[in-house]
Parts: sequence; structure tokens; C-alpha cells
Amino acid sequence: MQKLLIATSNAGKLNELSSKLSSANIEAHGLTEFPHIREIDESGTTFLENAMLKAAGYAKQTGLLSLADDSGLEVRALDDRPGVLSARYGGTSLGFAARIELLLSELDRTNDPARLARFSCAMAVADASGAILFISEGICGGRISRDPRGSGGFGYDPIFVPDGFDQTFGELPQTIKQEISHRARALEPIISFLARFYRGLT
Repeated sequence: MQKLLIATSNAGKLNELSSKLSSANIEAHGLTEFPHIREIDESGTTFLENAMLKAAGYAKQTGLLSLADDSGLEVRALDDRPGVLSARYGGTSLGFAARIELLLSELDRTNDPARLARFSCAMAVADASGAILFISEGICGGRISRDPRGSGGFGYDPIFVPDGFDQTFGELPQTIKQEISHRARALEPIISFLARFYRGLT
């Protein structure tokens, strides 16, 4: 199997991506396997900028072909917040339960009946020199539930109801999320690229 660094320490995200990549004969490794690695500052103003920064930075440090993503929740009535600050919404000391509570309280104050939102994801692949080889983006539209529901997934999954469903990502089976999520949609062209890239090495 070909080795690929997934530039994340998030176990939920790593499992989600690894299961897809394993079917393409790709062995995924996470950042926790590199305890002395320097964290890359996500200073970009877009998901794609952050994905590219992380892919290049971690590839150069580990010497491995690296896949990085940056993703987040954009709520229309909140002017697309939290957006690129999704993982730091309300401050770095907050856990996701508190972030969800903060977001729901802010959305309730808008009195927006539609509660439209979307998950956005950008991915980038970089080689050991830090050169960006491929980028991809994916979107999953939906709406925000009134209260958190379900214990599956991670992050904002318990309050996001994807289009065409009545259940949140926290309630839906993982197999469904892996087919329709923003991350799944961004990953499909990445897998095709990686298959071509690794074939070129043989």
C-alpha cells in the first residue's frame, strides 16, 4: 500500500478519510504519529488557503506526500459564520458542545425560519518539497436543527441536517455521511488524482 500523511490530529476526521482511502490501496497516517512535528498556523482567509498551507508545511516536515483539508460550517443568517473559524469559534478554549450552544443562541436571535447552512471543505495534496500537486473542494447544503441530535460524527454534526434528510449528521449512519458529506465530495477527485500519481511512480 502507498503511504499518505493525513494532516490532522482529529481522530474522527482521520477515520473518515482513512476508510475511503483504504479502498484505493492507500495507507493513511495521522499527525499523532509524529509527536515532534511543528504545528502549521492556519493563517489563511479561505478554506483552500489553509488546506494548502497545511499540506505543504506538513509534507516538508515529514517527507511524505501529504493531504490536508480545511472545512467548516457556514450559516447564511450569520453572514456565513463561523466559516474558517469553525474550529476556533468562540475562542480556542471552548469545546464543541459550547461552540454549538453559542451558534444556536446566535442563530435563534436572528429569528431566521429557514436556518440554511452548508458545510464546505477544501483539500490539497503536497509533495515532500512542499509543492502543491492537486486541490479539490466540496460542499454539502442543509439547515441547522433547533437542538443537537445524535452522538455520531464530530464537530457540528449534531446540529447539521443535510438536504434531503430529516436527521442530523450526528444521527445518520456513517455510511451515508461518507457518501454525501462535503469532505466525501472533495475527496473523490483527490482519490482519482492519487491513483494516477502512484501509478506514475511504478
